Amino acid sequence: MASDGKVHGFEEVAKHNKTKDCWLIINGKVYDVTPFMEDHPGGDEVLLSATGKDATNDFEDVGHSDSAREMMDKYYIGDIDVSTVPLKRAYIPPQQAPYNPDKTPEFIIKILQFLVPLLILGLAFAVRHYTKEK
Repeated sequence: MASDGKVHGFEEVAKHNKTKDCWLIINGKVYDVTPFMEDHPGGDEVLLSATGKDATNDFEDVGHSDSAREMMDKYYIGDIDVSTVPLKRAYIPPQQAPYNPDKTPEFIIKILQFLVPLLILGLAFAVRHYTKEK
């Protein structure tokens, strides 16, 4: 393409996130994959989901063939300015409930969930039996 070797900022690349205008960052290089959107075997939504971020991991996780890697050359439009790419956020696991070694309250609740309906059913039969006209 005409802009080979150009250095692009992350914000500029992130703006190109539509079906008719799609740029991806893979291994520090910027690719304009707009012409490939309809031909991509995974569909255009796969490519669109990789916009606005460094898509290197997404690309590598799929395990693309050598021919797919060679095909990337015709979509290359320049490099990414690494100083403009935001740092990855550290994963913070969700808070877990504290471990409760004493399961007694949970056990009692489970027994009550079983016994209370049985008691109500028994009471209904008893009331019906004693109030039934003979």
